[in-house]
Amino acid sequence: MTHKVDLNCDLGESFGAFTIGQDEQIIPFVSSVNIACGFHAGDPLVMKQTVMQAKKAGVGIGAHPGFPDLMGFGRRAMVLTPEEVKAYVMYQLSALIGMAKAQGETVKHVKPHGALYNMAATDYGVAKSICEAIYGVDRELILLGLSGSELIRAGKDMGLATANEVFADRGYNEDGTLVARQMPGAFIHDVETAVARVVKMVKDKTVETVTGKEISLQADSICVHGDDAQALDFVRAIKAGLANAGIDVVALSTFIKI
Repeated sequence: MTHKVDLNCDLGESFGAFTIGQDEQIIPFVSSVNIACGFHAGDPLVMKQTVMQAKKAGVGIGAHPGFPDLMGFGRRAMVLTPEEVKAYVMYQLSALIGMAKAQGETVKHVKPHGALYNMAATDYGVAKSICEAIYGVDRELILLGLSGSELIRAGKDMGLATANEVFADRGYNEDGTLVARQMPGAFIHDVETAVARVVKMVKDKTVETVTGKEISLQADSICVHGDDAQALDFVRAIKAGLANAGIDVVALSTFIKI
């Protein structure tokens, strides 16, 4: 059986005088990129540059909307109304779609960032607002969300194409959520461990949690965080490890039906 999986990275997170990540070096090793849209990170020039780099490499382009929280890098929870969540996501999607169109490119998917992503994983109301925003802007966009989460459920209810995401560099709780960043076991630092985990997630559809329990999940796309100092080492090793395991690394739009 031939397995296919997307390998994505959150990029375009530099802004102004601040450089975050190694975007140019990472892009050749992934099949999709999630580009920050200016709220949690990124700026118009960085968005344009990242789109151009992705276009040159022939990788899938996705929008990475987050909370308006530059100081907290979008990783702090915010209390917003459903209409605010919907409007913020619509605004960010529209910005990246316009930027991509000007470069002769098309945005293929959407993946919320940070606290917005984590909240949508367990809160159907937040998830629904995100999905309504996506559906309103472009119903043919693929929704990328945490495997088995409320965001995936809301996307399916809305009629969006959905893709289940797993993480190469993060630990899992028994309920399938990610271990909070401040807790022990939140991060995977060993490259070989990360490669073995992602191969198992794709082929066996299971992952070992921080408690040692194995849980089921669906791996359509594997994420590596671009702001991690080990991101380049991770994507390089994971791409090679997947190939060695007979797993094809391809963009979401090549195998997720819309």
